[in-house]
Amino acid sequence: MPRSSFPRLASISLAACGLAAAGAMALPAAPAMAQMMGTAKPARPAEDVAQDAARKPGMMLRFASIKPGQRVVEILPGGGYFTRVLSAAVGARGTVVAVVPRDSDAIRKLAREPGRGNVKLQIGALADLARAGPADVVWTSRNYHDLKGGEAPADLADKVNKAAFAALKPGGSYIVLDHSAAAGSGLRDAGSLHRIDVETAKAEILSAGFVLDGESDLLANPGDDRSKPVFDPEVQGKTDQFVLRFRKPA
Repeated sequence: MPRSSFPRLASISLAACGLAAAGAMALPAAPAMAQMMGTAKPARPAEDVAQDAARKPGMMLRFASIKPGQRVVEILPGGGYFTRVLSAAVGARGTVVAVVPRDSDAIRKLAREPGRGNVKLQIGALADLARAGPADVVWTSRNYHDLKGGEAPADLADKVNKAAFAALKPGGSYIVLDHSAAAGSGLRDAGSLHRIDVETAKAEILSAGFVLDGESDLLANPGDDRSKPVFDPEVQGKTDQFVLRFRKPA
């Protein structure tokens, strides 16, 4: 996530790997998991692969139930870490639509990489992301706080959540993961620390019509006291993060 991307209700039991899943699910065979994680061809940059231990892409894909052939709308993809992972997971029959408010050289370059023909770029107001649908999944990683902090309009997150709801097929999933702020802090740290209180994010997204379908401590880090900016060298790349899955009622 760039420095500026823009100017636990019912818990499901956690598996030993730290992944919340609705029912037992066997891990895919190694080659399939490698493909899901984007570690099989097409290749990913070394700097992306170096982040895998911390970002757990294969487990994230499993939590989100990403499948070949799906259409995924990704809000604010940043440098494209999860764009590449999602691209490999949905395969040639699927599509990943990266939604950004202004042109992105990083995503345009990514889309020209061998094997990334399923990546599309939608440029325009984030509140208009519904036109990127109909989608099986809407995904945003480490960026929800950017809809609340800095120069973001006060109603932007509400508009984006409603647009995500509109973009999804009935039964589709909205995946939100972000840097955790201190419990009870609300929006206080969104602009300054690039963090948001998980309960505040939940309440806002539920108000758009979604139901909470699962959450995970997959990216939790109790060693992060959530008092430092996410770019502070002491916590950068190892912040405490929440992972939420919402569903559009069928």
